[in-house]
Amino acid sequence: MAVLPNLNSIRVGLNVLVNNEPYQVLTANFVRMQQRKPVMQTKLRNLINGKVLEISFKPGDRIEEADMMKKPADFLYQDPSGVYFMDKESYEQFNVEAQTLGDRTKLLKEGSSVSVLYFNDKPITIELPPKVELKVVSAPPGLKGDTASGGSKQVTLDGGFVTNAPLFIKEGDVLRINTETGEYVERVT
Repeated sequence: MAVLPNLNSIRVGLNVLVNNEPYQVLTANFVRMQQRKPVMQTKLRNLINGKVLEISFKPGDRIEEADMMKKPADFLYQDPSGVYFMDKESYEQFNVEAQTLGDRTKLLKEGSSVSVLYFNDKPITIELPPKVELKVVSAPPGLKGDTASGGSKQVTLDGGFVTNAPLFIKEGDVLRINTETGEYVERVT
């Protein structure tokens, strides 16, 4: 585990250790107030349980980068006890707790590829690809005159994920969805 040399090394997306647990930096703002020491105000998400912390780091604080390993895996299935994946290299099956992944499980479909983050040789969370393609299972009809409100409607996709889409989208269409924001990108077919 590498110790970060200074506060400016803290950036969005970095994985750091806080109380011997891995956290991902969500926001990082360098603040220098009059006649005070500068601080790095951060918002961190625990990669194991998903909780968010706000911490201000001061000069001289020992900040360690979390020693994380990333491996490719395929999504197999989900049940109440967890979400199951298969390691692409060793073909071993393992699971990650569903509560850790949250709503991201709704963006998974059987056979989809993900990156699994390991901490202390234990799988703790996944990284989805930037965009996924999901089929529309429920879409209300677009009514004439609806365009005054922006021209969108809520549609339900495979896995139960709900997002806003243009009025021309109908059941059976395949949509490309941005996994970071959960927003509609384009219609594939």
